[in-house]
Amino acid sequence: MQHSDNRTPEYREGSLSLIGTVALGTGVMIGAGIFSLTGQMAEMTGRWFPLAFLSAALVVAFSAYSYIKISNAYPSAGGIGMYLEKAYGKSITTAFHALLMYFSMVIAQSFLARTFGSYTLQMFDLGQPERWVPLLGVGLLIVAFLVNLASNSLIQGVASVLGYAKIAGVVIFALTGLWVADSLSLFGSATQAAGPAAPSALAGFIGATALGILAFKGFTTITNSGAEVKDPHRNVGRAIVISIALCVVVYLLVGFAVASNLSISEIIQNRDYALAAAARPALGEYAVWFTVLLAMAATVGGVIASVFAVSRMLAMLTEMKLVPHRHFGMPGSIQKHTLVYTIVLGIALTAFFDLSRIAALGIILYLIMDIAIHWGVVRHLHEDIGALRSIALIAIGLDALVLLGFIYVKLQSDPLVVWVAGGLMLFIWLIEKIFLHRVAKQDGSA
Repeated sequence: MQHSDNRTPEYREGSLSLIGTVALGTGVMIGAGIFSLTGQMAEMTGRWFPLAFLSAALVVAFSAYSYIKISNAYPSAGGIGMYLEKAYGKSITTAFHALLMYFSMVIAQSFLARTFGSYTLQMFDLGQPERWVPLLGVGLLIVAFLVNLASNSLIQGVASVLGYAKIAGVVIFALTGLWVADSLSLFGSATQAAGPAAPSALAGFIGATALGILAFKGFTTITNSGAEVKDPHRNVGRAIVISIALCVVVYLLVGFAVASNLSISEIIQNRDYALAAAARPALGEYAVWFTVLLAMAATVGGVIASVFAVSRMLAMLTEMKLVPHRHFGMPGSIQKHTLVYTIVLGIALTAFFDLSRIAALGIILYLIMDIAIHWGVVRHLHEDIGALRSIALIAIGLDALVLLGFIYVKLQSDPLVVWVAGGLMLFIWLIEKIFLHRVAKQDGSA
């Protein structure tokens, strides 16, 4: 079967309401992060881990400024890809950093899928978690694929129900934990300052902040849906602000509740299920079931929303002729093809890779891309979008501080992640250099 080289994706303008867009953003953000990262953050930075969520929110707040300003001026389904093109043109810089974002988002959705598998296993005594966790994660990705094939209304409906259900559930958990706490403490009850994995208190706190950014960065999902949001010039920015604000409140409540009910040693001992351990004083053993159901809702909604946004970002990059594309005999629109590519890559990561390392890789890729966005605002876009360069420069400084601190921590504990990140970025740069050279030659001979 022959296919035309039509790269234009099909978008349904105005198909996503403000509420639905907020649901997509929170659906990605309130996912694996709050359930899987709380214990890890406590292990890295000890009793100060609630403040790591707050410091991450501060970094993300400065970062969000650039995205809001650009999205208000240039709403698009390509989101970050389009923003980079506005700043750097159709160049290797645009293509390289756009693909960094794409891979970081696919990594994040695979992390969500594996978290779903890990929590689901707590309801069944199946044994062999090394087999069942990836199988359950792959199963969730297939379900997300089918939901995304259906329609935007179904995606919005599922994301909205799961998004607000899990927010309500997490808030109930946090408030219940605070209610039953013997005493309220923002910083926990233990004297232990940091977990054994942290090279130093400062490095550990910066590492925990980086993990916290991973729990917030899902707000960029909203930018990738700009072409389908009602009144995008207003609602994309509003949805970003609302989503981040909701997550700040939720994460601080959870951190406060966990710190008030468990010592740091107890949090670290139960790091994979710290929320369940903190809720046990109020709910007994039902706390485990309650937390598992919350985690399942969070990860299911997060994966569905992430697949929606990531596949559309790749579709826009394809339309912009910034990435190579092949039909491989598949029928349907370009969006269907990019959806397949995104799911296949996510399944491969979920099935075969240690996602604790892959998640660290995702953080590195994301922060480098984020710096490029802000630098584009400083150098090229600030007048067009009405942005203050000083705020974008602060965002660059904060990103660079967290990135360098996180790389330092990983060089001490797991240097392979840093070398893999460097190798992957070099590979992406070379592939894009070759592809864009071919595109330029074709356009010149046309």
